[in-house]
Amino acid sequence: MFNDFKLIEGRPVYIQLKEYLKRMITSGHLLENQKLPSTRELSSLLSISRNTVLTAYADLEQEGLIYAVKGKGNFVSHVETLKSASIQLNWTEKINEQTYLADELDLMKHGVRWNHDMISFNSIAPDEKLFDVENFKRAFLNRMAIEGNIVLNYGYAKGYKPLIEYLLRYMEVKGVDIRNKDILITNGFTEGLDLLLSSINKKNGRIICENPTHHTALKLFRLHGFEIEGIELDDDGIDVSKLKSFLSKKEYDFAYLIPSYHNPTGIVTSSEKRKEIMELFSAYKLPIVEDGFNEELRYSGSHLAPLAAFAGAGNNVIYISSFSKILFPGLRVGWILADKDLIYYLESMKRARTIHTSTLDQAVLFQYLNDGCFEKYLKKAKSVYKKKYELAVHTCQQAIPYKRMTGDGGLHLFLELENNIDSRSLLEKCYQKGVVFLPGDVFYTDESGKDTLRLGFSRLKEREITQGIKIIGDTLKNDFGG
Repeated sequence: MFNDFKLIEGRPVYIQLKEYLKRMITSGHLLENQKLPSTRELSSLLSISRNTVLTAYADLEQEGLIYAVKGKGNFVSHVETLKSASIQLNWTEKINEQTYLADELDLMKHGVRWNHDMISFNSIAPDEKLFDVENFKRAFLNRMAIEGNIVLNYGYAKGYKPLIEYLLRYMEVKGVDIRNKDILITNGFTEGLDLLLSSINKKNGRIICENPTHHTALKLFRLHGFEIEGIELDDDGIDVSKLKSFLSKKEYDFAYLIPSYHNPTGIVTSSEKRKEIMELFSAYKLPIVEDGFNEELRYSGSHLAPLAAFAGAGNNVIYISSFSKILFPGLRVGWILADKDLIYYLESMKRARTIHTSTLDQAVLFQYLNDGCFEKYLKKAKSVYKKKYELAVHTCQQAIPYKRMTGDGGLHLFLELENNIDSRSLLEKCYQKGVVFLPGDVFYTDESGKDTLRLGFSRLKEREITQGIKIIGDTLKNDFGG
């Protein structure tokens, strides 16, 4: 009867035995009052120690699943195993339209499938080989030693206070006037934007943004029912003349902008243009949602202040960011910096939705940041990513016949192909040769961009960057006459 018991390495054997026997009892394979093998018999049968069987039996007895009769052995207790009549529901008929839309927009499900033997330019996640694991472990142990009993309990919807105070100082160093501002901690950027969209009044049902723009943001705007107007980008940021024209003709609820290392183009909005943008939106009294995407990954040139800094004492900029693309995406810790009154209400929405972001994650991140480890890690990461960036730029210039290439830093490049070559057709050919990338049309607000693609190089080795880009270039030349 017990010949299907299989041990899993690394897990306590007594727990595996207890779970196995419990499953046998609750499924009805071991019947009420049935005698179990003696501890000696079962240990011999399964080639495990007798103490292991004794411990498993003791736990099962404590849970009321078996009972012991002195001098006779262990028996199965009465356990309700009867099941009601089985029915099969068609759950696809019960899914609402918003969920169907979320599925339709899900790139992880419906994008190109690839395996680890391929060269993938899909991701712009950080290279895990750079992760500062030792200092992170040290931060974890330090924080647990200081207040382990607190950080393992429920936390506050607004966030872990030491981390909030650290991030307020962090934003102040960026030039942001933090008077009458506050911070809400979120599960990454995506939850932050979703909370905001769930909370603001949809007066016009229309937003304005760059075109192309962040696919996740577009997905959320569409799920929340917003009409999206996109303005194309110059090499130094959004086309301000077109922005003025759009704002003069229609009313919008807010703008969504990514001024630094724009996703997907990699363009950095110039300081002059940031000032123009702020003056324009101030004149229209329109809120701006600023995506603080990868601000730290500048490889050359001077520091550029975020739009939130240009706002001064004003409160029309809502800054949403995280360290996911540069530090540890697995932590899922982000933040919203905004006017205190707005944060007051967003806190209640956060509490209603997810109660709070993991206090343990917040506390360990705070310790890591406060210990000064982030600055050291950033220097190393920037050095590595800069080499990859320069290699990717150089190889694209040598190998790919493109119409336009953008990317002033960060973890990716964006290419517009010559002769309106369809990037999805190119992807099909490259896939057969073991190379994948992200077609650019997924980032556009108006179904354009079919001749564009994004190359994420952060997780690739230098050899893979060179080889992959050359394969894309050769495919363009040989199969498309590019």
